[in-house]
Amino acid sequence: MSCNFGEKFKITIFGQSHSEAIGVVIDGVPAGITLDGEKIASFMARRAPGKNAYSTKRKEADCPEIVSGVVDGITCGTPICAIIRNSDQHSKDYSKLKILPRPSHSDFAAYMKHGGFNDIRGGGNFSGRMTAPMCFAGAVAMQILEKKGIKIGAHIEKIAGVCDTRFDPVNPDISTLDGKDFPLINDSVKDEMLAKIEAARLDCDSVGGVIECAVTGLPVGLGEPMFGGVENVLSQAMFAVPAIKGIEFGNGFDCADLKGSENNDEFTVNDGKITTVTNNHGGILGGLTSGMPLIFRVAVKPTPSISKPQMTVNLETNKPEELVIEGRHDPCIVPRAVPCIEAATAIALINLI
Repeated sequence: MSCNFGEKFKITIFGQSHSEAIGVVIDGVPAGITLDGEKIASFMARRAPGKNAYSTKRKEADCPEIVSGVVDGITCGTPICAIIRNSDQHSKDYSKLKILPRPSHSDFAAYMKHGGFNDIRGGGNFSGRMTAPMCFAGAVAMQILEKKGIKIGAHIEKIAGVCDTRFDPVNPDISTLDGKDFPLINDSVKDEMLAKIEAARLDCDSVGGVIECAVTGLPVGLGEPMFGGVENVLSQAMFAVPAIKGIEFGNGFDCADLKGSENNDEFTVNDGKITTVTNNHGGILGGLTSGMPLIFRVAVKPTPSISKPQMTVNLETNKPEELVIEGRHDPCIVPRAVPCIEAATAIALINLI
């Protein structure tokens, strides 16, 4: 089913953007694992809306209520179920969208697929709101992975053409991103990025960008060839995050312009451990982890809900009609998508492990 992921760490996400609540069921978490509730809440807060000028004005606390699977902060071996209440919906803002599909949204395709019975409010289950329960599942997975020495970190690599410094592919320093609501390696570009976002907001428009993610501490040999490769599993998880339109591993599309002698990562020995001198392969060889840091980047499209007048087609009259989208929307989704990418990475990797 479309809202399920994983074979060992199985998650099922339920709800819609404007339903009473959204949530997740996680099956496969062993008993006896102590979960740090404050750490989970801090991680969830990075994705939560309504905190600054570059996010939607919808205010949601995003405090997960754990209703099963955890006793006194320790997992008990049964499925973990957590719900997140929706408390600040403006459903009336979406009433006309039932027959006036928004450009670059799921509205038209969902209407045709479900015969008009799709929940249009806030985008229903196609909404970025559904990444909140995914972030809870990812926060749980990250705590389990950290106990195994595996750490995940992501940053804003680009917004509206303004670029941050990329990770050192051989020795990425994830720790520099800890505690940052606007995660950058080079903080000096923050003001320019924020200016681009604000300019788009004032122009009733939006901007997109790129997120780069790094994972350290992975053992050699995770993954399977063909359809079970690390790239395959990670890519499936990434595209569960709305607005993700592309992914590249290591040096990605840049390798197409290189010769084999330039792109190949030669092997060497460091402190008795076999590594590579460079890391163009991004930590994956033949679909398997190589022991080098896992590095990948995802492209995030501009938020499609903008206030500029756009043309659509009235689904009742079958005639073109002008549409002005109302409601509260992010002028740039990239900053709030960073923890979503970290969460999706954790969920994918814990299934491989």
